[in-house]
Amino acid sequence: MKYRYTAKDSSGRTIRGTVEGGSPKVAAEALKRDQLFPINFSEIKPFVDFSAIFEIWGKVKYNDLANFTRQLSTMITAGLPLTDALNLLKAQSPPGLSGVVGALLTDIQGGLSLSSSMTRHPSVFSKVYVALVKAGEAAGVMENVLNRLADNSEKTREFTSKVKGAMVYPAIILMGMVGVMFLMMWLVIPKITDLYADFNAELPLATRAIMWLSDAFTTYWWLWGSLLFLGMYGLRAFMATETGIRKWDTLKYRIPITGELTRQVMLTELSRTLSLLIGSGISVIDALNIVADALGNVMVEKDVRRIARQVEKGFPISIAFSESEIFPPVMGQMIAVGEETGKIDEVLFKLSKYFELESEQKIKGLTTAIEPLILIVLAIGVGFLMYAVVMPIYSITNQF
Repeated sequence: MKYRYTAKDSSGRTIRGTVEGGSPKVAAEALKRDQLFPINFSEIKPFVDFSAIFEIWGKVKYNDLANFTRQLSTMITAGLPLTDALNLLKAQSPPGLSGVVGALLTDIQGGLSLSSSMTRHPSVFSKVYVALVKAGEAAGVMENVLNRLADNSEKTREFTSKVKGAMVYPAIILMGMVGVMFLMMWLVIPKITDLYADFNAELPLATRAIMWLSDAFTTYWWLWGSLLFLGMYGLRAFMATETGIRKWDTLKYRIPITGELTRQVMLTELSRTLSLLIGSGISVIDALNIVADALGNVMVEKDVRRIARQVEKGFPISIAFSESEIFPPVMGQMIAVGEETGKIDEVLFKLSKYFELESEQKIKGLTTAIEPLILIVLAIGVGFLMYAVVMPIYSITNQF
């Protein structure tokens, strides 16, 4: 970073100029070595912050962050100094992450801690990630915390890929169906309509309905496009409001077929993250408040904060979870066992494995349920098109 300074030299003269340094402290020390005593400092910010733009467009993928965590963990465990490890990772990382690692390196050379530097990149390092690194710095067990973080990142990556993989096939089929429908309405139906008009044939209701839809689609495409755009814009604006967020966060757990899977995924992430935080030496109350910010659901966040307040008042965490309408009874029961044995983090980890297995069963059930449903919808759609489009052609040929 570059700084504009005003300083006094040994003879008392006022000197103005610029100096480079990782932080104001580092830049000031550089001036003192030159027998200059700084009076004022101000960072010179570029007209366009290319690093910020690059960070936005070169968004760091979760896979890249998981690899970075594992590599940093391995290097620190091997005894490599943090600055040397970051220097190596900067050269090896993909473009988006490389810029962030470079910024971390500059901050650390300027006197900041790793956790403090990470807070400057909230789009890359979550509150959970930063809190764990901070706990590792305070306890002097950075390598252990990084190992835990790396293990957790890899498990989360594996679990997320399973969930996403289950959705790929239905999504491809759905997009294919929508694409075929648009092609039919735009290209095929208008030509068949001209054919029927030439023969002045009597058409069934289904055929007339499809022809009307095709005509409305091709003639007023601009209107449908505008309505779609306005609808999506309005929905997005509503979803940005507090009411919209609350309604969607409540609805996502009630959607048929996928709702229960979404809930199981949330329970897996919550129990795994809580286990990681508590096992790294973070207090239960702080861990609950950190997790509340990381779940991405206002209803769950509200309930977790309620649990944190109850624990702060002296209630056992198991009782606080048992009173929740969001979390299943097994969670309170298992945490009670952890409280009695003094191994809450281990019990929470076992709970995360239990919920993960439940999620995998839900994924298999979802795949099993969706595949025949898609086939039925396809069969109905193809059958309807056959009846509405092809059958009148046979009626026309029978007239001759």
